[in-house]
Formats: sequence, C-alpha cells, structure tokens
Amino acid sequence: MMQLITSDLNKIKSVAILGRLDTTTYPSLEECLNQLFATGTRQLVIDCSQMDYVSSSGLRVFLMMLKKMKSENGTLVICGLQAPIHNVFEISGFLSIFNIAPDVEKALGFFDQTKD
Repeated sequence: MMQLITSDLNKIKSVAILGRLDTTTYPSLEECLNQLFATGTRQLVIDCSQMDYVSSSGLRVFLMMLKKMKSENGTLVICGLQAPIHNVFEISGFLSIFNIAPDVEKALGFFDQTKD
C-alpha cells in the first residue's frame, strides 16, 4: 500500500511517498510525476521519509524522472531516505547520480541558485 501527497513549497513541487514503492504501486508514482512534468514542473523534491520499501521498479521511476528533469534543465532532489532505502540507493549507485538531502528543508537548499 502506498499513498502520495503532493504539495507546493513556493515554486518547488514536493511529492511525499508513504508506504511501499513496489511493483504494484510504482505506476501511481510514475503517473503523478509524469503529470507534474507535463504541466511544467522543473523543480521537484521527492520526500521518502515515510517510504518503507523500494523495489527495482520504484528505482526505475526515480531514474526516469531524473532523466526527464535533466533534459529540461530541471532539478530533482530526493530526501528523507531511511537507512534500509539509503542502502539500496548506495548499492545501486544512485547516491552518486541523485541530489540527496536528509530532509525537505535541506532539499530546498539545492534550489537556491536556480532561476525562476
């Protein structure tokens, strides 16, 4: 079971993932992120502080969104990785390709130099 909560942090969009991101729930996240991108979101924080599991399908959604954001000079920051999920990101090499922050407040720091 997974729940997504989308919010606005000034001009930056945030999506919080609650629960499990796995083979049955990843399409919901993919649809949410694609919709945000289609409507012009180029500054995005994905808050994983309440996500308790991620499968390879979920990792693929993160990677797909990163590629889309980079293609449009956007910025994607992932924050709040719990220890087990942080380990998955480390093993998969994602720590070196994503902007990672400990929490939403620190994630916003990645956008300080970004133009409107």
